[in-house]
Amino acid sequence: MASEKKSVVVFSAHSGDFVWRAGGAIATAAQRGDDVHVICLSFGERGESQGLWRQEGMTMEKVLQKRREEATNAAEILGASTDFLDLGDYPLHVDDEAFNRVVDLLRAYQPHTILTHVANDPYNRDHNMAHETLLRARMVAQAMGHQTENPPIGAPQVLMFEPHQPEMCGFSVDLLLDITEVFDTKRRAMECMGAQSHLIEYYTDLAVRRGVQAVRNGGPKSITHAEAHARLFPVVGRELV
Repeated sequence: MASEKKSVVVFSAHSGDFVWRAGGAIATAAQRGDDVHVICLSFGERGESQGLWRQEGMTMEKVLQKRREEATNAAEILGASTDFLDLGDYPLHVDDEAFNRVVDLLRAYQPHTILTHVANDPYNRDHNMAHETLLRARMVAQAMGHQTENPPIGAPQVLMFEPHQPEMCGFSVDLLLDITEVFDTKRRAMECMGAQSHLIEYYTDLAVRRGVQAVRNGGPKSITHAEAHARLFPVVGRELV
């Protein structure tokens, strides 16, 4: 029997985060036939566009345009839609209007699963802001008394994708996602992100290391690439797995 089509939301602080940290998860879900939506709070134009700012004659307008193009192209390759809220970065600030927009998007997309950042990244507080905003918006989007055009959402699982320095963020892996079949797709998406091209090889190597760990933790030997994620809420089941 065909599996039920699901809705997946990826909640990204900056326009590169969803590619590096969840590109395999996005491509896997899209390949399965799920609807995948990326909500991107910022283009990372100030703090995460070093490759652009080093170019002569660069302006904020040019950076914003390039970052939008990069993220849009990457999302299309992965199979996801994109919503850009353009809230600025370093620091990221989510005002009431933006927060209500997030709630509306969650209700419109009715996600079964949400992927986002860890709660505490000491190096990048924008990631913390994204995590807290997502949890608050998830709470409000569930409230029957918060009446909007779309109905309340259920209780979607939230998975935190791997941060750049996991040990410093208290990140503990409980899902090694096999992305072997879609890694070439993730790699092509990463290659769209010219403003941070130095990260391509880093996240390629990381996927290989996580693939080795996946095999050592009982996965089939065919796994060559994986992504690490951590569930925020308990998994409900009838078997000890």
